[in-house]
Amino acid sequence: MMDNPNPNHHQLHWLDVEEIAEELAEAHPDVNPMTITFPRLKELVESLPGFKAQPGHPCNERILETIQGLWIEEKDG
Repeated sequence: MMDNPNPNHHQLHWLDVEEIAEELAEAHPDVNPMTITFPRLKELVESLPGFKAQPGHPCNERILETIQGLWIEEKDG
């Protein structure tokens, strides 16, 4: 098993929607989650430190909608 290169972040995958939303709000304060496209949202999630898709848990529109909604809540927080 490989060590995570960034010890401040544990491994995230698509089902970690709340943690992903928090990470996105922190990493991209200049991005408006209300207007982001799903392809761009997917790119941003996949670029988060520690993110790794898990076999059997692919990304889909419902997951992206959930992440987007939680990110909006996080930003409005």
